[in-house]
Amino acid sequence: MRFPLGDWIDDHPGLPYDLAQSGVGPTLRTVRAALRRPEVGDEEALRNELAKGLGVDAERLFLTHGATEANGLALTFLAARRRGGARPRCAIPSPEYPPLGAAARALGYRLVTSSEPSDVVALSDPNNPTGLRASVEELDRRVAKARAVLVDETFREFTLARSLARRGRAHLWTTGTFTKVYGGDALRVGYLVVPEPEVEAFGALHAVATDRVATASVAAARALLRDRSPILAEVRARFEANLSVLREAVPELPPLEGPVWLDRRGASFDADAAASRLLERGVLVCSGSFFGDPTGLRLSLTRPTFPRSLRVYLEALPRAAGSAARRSATGAAAVRRR
Repeated sequence: MRFPLGDWIDDHPGLPYDLAQSGVGPTLRTVRAALRRPEVGDEEALRNELAKGLGVDAERLFLTHGATEANGLALTFLAARRRGGARPRCAIPSPEYPPLGAAARALGYRLVTSSEPSDVVALSDPNNPTGLRASVEELDRRVAKARAVLVDETFREFTLARSLARRGRAHLWTTGTFTKVYGGDALRVGYLVVPEPEVEAFGALHAVATDRVATASVAAARALLRDRSPILAEVRARFEANLSVLREAVPELPPLEGPVWLDRRGASFDADAAASRLLERGVLVCSGSFFGDPTGLRLSLTRPTFPRSLRVYLEALPRAAGSAARRSATGAAAVRRR
């Protein structure tokens, strides 16, 4: 089983104009070169190398099989720390990456708005689907009423932004992965950075609730970190080139720092219907409804085919949106007749 967003992407493989995949995938020359020369599969060495790059103590960093697992482990641990009989509360901003809220709900949290007091605030930064980063002041406002903050930094390394983990806050948890910026989909390696006061207690959970990352995956991840500079240079050059193309087409574009953009089209826009109609032209995008905002479509800027795909998307969208609007109006009229 997967989640609806993942199902939507996986159920439409091979379309010529793919604007849905948010990772670079196996498309980077530097990644292919690094993986041909794996390092020794030493977990402690990988933890030390990751921690050094993040600017944190290695004892705070725990390896996982991806950011999704890391987020789930953090939420599991924090739910168990809840005192009293009431359900723990998790605040999820909107729009937001759907597995964060879905995992919290599955673990027994009551989801609340960002303005309400909560046990945990969970969010992605840069945000998926908008590609925007929260300012320090905005982040502080969001978390002021929370006991713990979980930040998924999956898209952070597409830019020069430093990890929030280095701030060393006692209530701040961060996660990351090799899946997106490094194209390491098949490796299944991620990590969780735990606040210093929780290292011992979380370590006890991690030891009994997780399996060790495969030695081959550790060796490959270390190779990617060894060649980090040329890999990130290639990734960021592609991102900036695609971003430049998008800015030229959409002059009012906000300052994106993640490789995604939510193309909002107004309250009357039917994102689900438009995304379905775009499939007829071979264009794959993600409806904003997956993220809690049905007024727009999410586009990813990670693939070398982005300029051509964007051109076809912009050409096809007016007809797809018009058809979607007509379909919605017909459905509304039918409801009124009934």
